[in-house]
Amino acid sequence: MSRFAREEREDVEQRATALELFYDLVFVFAITQISHHLVAGLTFSAAGESLLLLLVVWWSWNYTTWVTNELDPESPVVRGLMIFLMLASMMMAVALPGAFGPRAGLFVASYLTIQLGRHAFLTFAAAERGTHERERAGRILAWFALAGVFWVAGAFAHDGARVALWLVALAVDYGAPLTGFWIPGRSAMGNEAWEVETAHFSERFGLFIIIALGESIVLTGGTTSELTLSATRVAAFAVAFLGTAALWWMYFARIAELAHHELRVADDRTSLARDAYTYLHALLVVGVIVAAVGDELVIAHPGVALAGREVAAVVAGPAIYLAAHALFRRRLTGTLNLRRLAGAGACAALGLLAAHAPALVLGVGVLVILWAVILADYVMSGRHADLKSGETPPGWSAAT
Repeated sequence: MSRFAREEREDVEQRATALELFYDLVFVFAITQISHHLVAGLTFSAAGESLLLLLVVWWSWNYTTWVTNELDPESPVVRGLMIFLMLASMMMAVALPGAFGPRAGLFVASYLTIQLGRHAFLTFAAAERGTHERERAGRILAWFALAGVFWVAGAFAHDGARVALWLVALAVDYGAPLTGFWIPGRSAMGNEAWEVETAHFSERFGLFIIIALGESIVLTGGTTSELTLSATRVAAFAVAFLGTAALWWMYFARIAELAHHELRVADDRTSLARDAYTYLHALLVVGVIVAAVGDELVIAHPGVALAGREVAAVVAGPAIYLAAHALFRRRLTGTLNLRRLAGAGACAALGLLAAHAPALVLGVGVLVILWAVILADYVMSGRHADLKSGETPPGWSAAT
């Protein structure tokens, strides 16, 4: 077993620690860097680059969360590891604006330091010889080393070759868990190799949603404070804030509780944690970031019609977020939330029908759709409670 494992107590649920919250501060900065990268270009190329950068940032944070789900955060050694990873993450965030240019080397070196350093520690320092923890950490380390070949090669390449190599590296990184971290000569690792502490795990991923929403608040406030205030701009600011509040409401007033419950009672907790949190939460974060970019555009140009790509940004973020919610519920319960799918479709239709309307009108339309979905959730929740009173916990029954 690990020398620095958390002490397990059946009567106490583990919660996020002050150290983990401190660690998360770096990722507020990283998400802001990615948003600015997207806003600065707002082209298909910039969108693709921003998505790649986000997936890299997400993958570094996500693996650390899996690790701290098992390690004791009160251990001085674990604290030292977290501060080391925090420093490397800060360097990676600093490199993000120039990752496809002069800072490619710093970007790759920082990312590989995080991934290889963390799992080298787990393999050779934390896990005892002959344990499944060492076997597991060693396999993950081998996969990161394989992906690292393509990350490093991409750092020395240029333009299309760099992107192609980094896409291969990203495919290796994201595909590894789906193979059970198989390596030649050995069978894939089963899901029993991981133990997921439910409360801590679900809380940590919920906190990353808070990070993304917090970045949206910062972007909204920062944009508004730098511009001349008018009645339309103040209205656009209010619309942006209420839209962000709607995104928060949908997750934390509804699906977070359902997800925690489903993860706690799941027969295969590892697979559910991997699919619903490791992969699908990335899509939720994408939706929040794109929505924040759309809010900035509406605030900057409330009284004029936006260009086509700008209209797409305004409606795409909420649509992606709503669709991700539907997929998340599908993985949790095997059922679809048609209200969220309808909301996503309504956002797309709004982008087509109101493409030439002033930006503020477009923003109000998106806001109405988001809060209409929330209202429909509560209506359906009440009806469900009437039919199945006492059988289902209130708040998330049929409304997620």
